[in-house]
Amino acid sequence: MVKPQGRRRLVRFFEHMFGLSRQRACRLAGISRSVMAYQPTRPNDVDLRARILELARERPRYGYRRIHVLLRREGWGDNRK
Repeated sequence: MVKPQGRRRLVRFFEHMFGLSRQRACRLAGISRSVMAYQPTRPNDVDLRARILELARERPRYGYRRIHVLLRREGWGDNRK
């Protein structure tokens, strides 16, 4: 199974190598044009990850639920996942 990122690359390949339109290239790759236009945005959570690791090292017996509670008390607003 090819992920959307790979299909986007395939669409760009079709466009550049064969001079196809975006619509036809998307149809050949099997994705919708909205998938091609989508720009993924991931939050920059380097600080949060560092804090989770720090808490996990300080308290190795705590699970993710308890670490989530500690993070919430510190003001982090992310969910437990």
